[in-house]
Amino acid sequence: MKEILDKAKVWLSDTFDTETQQEIQQLVDSQSEDLADRFYKDLEFGTGGMRGIMGAGTNRINKYTLGKATQGLSNYLHKAYPNQDIKVAIAYDCRHNSDTFSKLVADVLSANNIQVYVFEELRPTPELSFAVNELDCHAGIVLTASHNPPEYNGYKVYWTDGGQIVPPQDKGIIDIVNDLAYSDINFNANEELISYVGAEIDETFWNASLQSGTFDVKGRTDLKIVFTSLHGTSIKLIPEVLKRAGYTQVHIVKEQEAPDGDFPTVKSPNPEEPEALEMAMKLAEEIGADIVLGTDPDSDRIGIAVRNTSGNMQLLNGNQAMSLMTDFLIKQWKHDGKINGNQFIGSTIVSTNLVNDIAAGYGVETKIGLTGFKWIAKMIKDFPELDFIGGGEESFGYMVGDFVRDKDAVTSALLACEIAADAKANGSSFYQNLIELYTKHSFYKEHLIAIVKKGMEGAAQIKQIMVDLRSNPLQEIDGSKVTFVCDYQSSIQKNLITGEEAIMDIPKSNVLIYHTQDGTKVAARPSGTEPKIKFYFSVKAGLDNASKAIQVEQELDAKIQRIIKEMQL
Repeated sequence: MKEILDKAKVWLSDTFDTETQQEIQQLVDSQSEDLADRFYKDLEFGTGGMRGIMGAGTNRINKYTLGKATQGLSNYLHKAYPNQDIKVAIAYDCRHNSDTFSKLVADVLSANNIQVYVFEELRPTPELSFAVNELDCHAGIVLTASHNPPEYNGYKVYWTDGGQIVPPQDKGIIDIVNDLAYSDINFNANEELISYVGAEIDETFWNASLQSGTFDVKGRTDLKIVFTSLHGTSIKLIPEVLKRAGYTQVHIVKEQEAPDGDFPTVKSPNPEEPEALEMAMKLAEEIGADIVLGTDPDSDRIGIAVRNTSGNMQLLNGNQAMSLMTDFLIKQWKHDGKINGNQFIGSTIVSTNLVNDIAAGYGVETKIGLTGFKWIAKMIKDFPELDFIGGGEESFGYMVGDFVRDKDAVTSALLACEIAADAKANGSSFYQNLIELYTKHSFYKEHLIAIVKKGMEGAAQIKQIMVDLRSNPLQEIDGSKVTFVCDYQSSIQKNLITGEEAIMDIPKSNVLIYHTQDGTKVAARPSGTEPKIKFYFSVKAGLDNASKAIQVEQELDAKIQRIIKEMQL
């Protein structure tokens, strides 16, 4: 506890404003348990940037942790681009303090002689990624905590290609940030270096989205769409892009239309959670809609619900959505004669292998990266000689083409409607197209469990779970022998049948994946941005007839539940 107190007392010095000093002093005086959680660690960049609860302390999002990160970024930019006029774009979402945090970040950048372009109002994350290139910037920043609860905020950094920072930039920036004292932050803004942008970027973004996300399909005016922004930023772009594409029946969930950092109508503004789309699903039933679209607060994730074979609205998981989008996109490229062996699809180690099977069926390569879209963006940069068709991950994110270098719920919403309209016009449906993929390849079923372990004690528990899984690897999963264990922390793939080991050529990450003889895949991964450990399950079976889809799905669901029970999760 002494170490915690020592760290806390630093925040009582004159480097910090009176309000911050008073907040910390009150915690010290009351010997609050909250003090330890605020100071037991420093916020760090994870898979989706820096994210945390707002408040004073090193493990919180506040003026000083954001200021220090921005000062470090400023120093790194000057080091990386000496004697250049450096430019940075900034966007922010609907969360509490996002607007004031964006101005604070702009102040620090401008104080360091960097030209800043700040969006005049809240905007989606994919538009910030787009703006980095559109404005010829060296970096970009978005203030968001994605789908986290209302008390959170966050900070994501983008590099010159419009993708989130990856090696070597991430380590270079973090090293500089860690060497800084809070007194090193320059908050003295140079207002002449701060400009505001908005409508002009919207216009070019809409045009780029329409160019990448629309195809020669019929039936747009016949498709009945329900859309909810879940109180977030997508309300700024999605209704307009759908209108411009020719969709005339777009019904917005009015109760969730206004941006609101309290997210008053949902427990969590996460389209991965069925509860988040309850109001949209209800409206869909009332009006007989074909498709439901819902996005998270910064509009990078998208939830899609469609009518299943029974005629009921069903929320697809991210793996199902990305599989359909991948198949549709490659078909369009093939129709246009653009498949020549120099194309690829991007995916991640915890996403469905159905995508790999689909791409291979067309003679297209699938490149696999770590969790997080920054790794898919890096693929585009690393292989400039190849054409990037699209890419996705299981966490409800997809990227259509490379004009945006992050998951893009705006263009993904457009693409989902193109798939649905085309299917309906041809006497099929979005869901029937999915079943056809299962009959052509295999019926893949995925499931995710996220176990929350908060605070210092929770972090230790998560660490111990990973230690146990490594030291006592599973030998069988639901009666099927484990063939390979892939440890991405050590970069070693071990064959448990032969004992052979191979080095995996992929950046290190705290992820462990088991593969079995029957095609089952189980992954364990601590979250990089939340106090959670996630377990990903993927099972598969053949489907020789679409009429057996419900039966096979039930069997696969039962298999997943057996595995969960077997692992005592």
